[in-house]
Amino acid sequence: MPVPFLYRAWVVASMGLVPFFARSETRKLRDQGVSVLRAHEKLGHATQDRTGTGPLIWLHGASVGESLSVLALITRIGMMLPRAQFLITSGTATSAKLIAQRLPPRTTHQFAPLDAPGPVKRFLRHWRPDAAIFVESEIWPQMLRRTRATGATMALVNARMSDKTLETWRKWPKLAQYVLEVFDLILTQNDAMAHNMVSINAPSSRVARGINLKSMAGPLPVDEDALFEARAALGHRPIWVASSTHAGEEQAVLDAHQALLARFPELCLILAPRHPERGDQVEALIADAGLSCTRRSRRDGPGAQVYLADTLGELGLWYALTDIVFLGGSLLPIGGHNPFEVAQSGAAVLSGPHVSAFAETYDQLETDGAARIVSDGTELEAQVAALLDAPDDLAKMTKAARQFIEAQEDQLDTIAARLVKALELHTS
Repeated sequence: MPVPFLYRAWVVASMGLVPFFARSETRKLRDQGVSVLRAHEKLGHATQDRTGTGPLIWLHGASVGESLSVLALITRIGMMLPRAQFLITSGTATSAKLIAQRLPPRTTHQFAPLDAPGPVKRFLRHWRPDAAIFVESEIWPQMLRRTRATGATMALVNARMSDKTLETWRKWPKLAQYVLEVFDLILTQNDAMAHNMVSINAPSSRVARGINLKSMAGPLPVDEDALFEARAALGHRPIWVASSTHAGEEQAVLDAHQALLARFPELCLILAPRHPERGDQVEALIADAGLSCTRRSRRDGPGAQVYLADTLGELGLWYALTDIVFLGGSLLPIGGHNPFEVAQSGAAVLSGPHVSAFAETYDQLETDGAARIVSDGTELEAQVAALLDAPDDLAKMTKAARQFIEAQEDQLDTIAARLVKALELHTS
């Protein structure tokens, strides 16, 4: 089809804007401890060589969740294609750090280039991917069209867009068609999203329902030494975890914990806010509640009534200490956070009602008996108390969580094989 005016306009605009975005993005990475050399990967300057004689498969997911969701997929495709090399790109320092801890064999990480002619051309000229797999809503027009122009086969997996994003694309039907026609295969998270993708001019013959790849990310990493130390410090105390909480939610969690302490005086709450930089603010809330507190960022052990886990990349450690996890981002209309990580740890899932980002998953978890929904701090306190009072009920929930994950894993081979075929990657 002819090149839409809006695509041409974006190319021109990006050429003028790239110096400003480059300065902003590299400064952001530098502020988070990324070296100058690696920060310039945003401009398409590779810091590693393209290695191997087999095909290079590029996978891109911007955020932590998107990037980690494809690691199990890389491993499975790697088993099918023993000569293949993999390149995974992401956009944040946090994602880079967590990916580095779990990098599959024959896999390299780089920061994704800015969506402008210079950075994208430099990136593609160096890496020359044979196939590219994009995750969720990573729809960058130049990155997609220029990758397709190299002859690479392409897929979009775990496809998901918010209602607002869908409405925006519907206003630009020619641009949407021009961008989405690059994909040989589009796998959505559910049937509704498959319909939505077709409604914004994705080629219907290439759109199909897949699975939520976040269920395939594998268990979160656990520092065994830190786990031993935490267990030694906690002894036989009962523990519950409230993770990925946002501003406005911690107060409800702390009120619930205060009420629980009246019945379970040895109970420890491990509170892990979504954004650890809010640690001082959350610590002040704990103090105002009259609760004692120790803090991970100060290298304290979990000895008080509340342990403030204000660090990144350690949720696996906290989940390993308990069978009861409340997931934040759900008491307020935020959309909820990834329940697969909790289920993979074998813990029961508690959540608020605002889980639009994982609605189907929570429906299934509730149906299977692995999750319970609470509306506020009072109900949260009641559910935690009920599980502490009834170990058999808690054991049923944790068993249901493990069975839920096992059922998801059975589908990964099918998805990997489908991608290998659609992307014309040879297994011999």
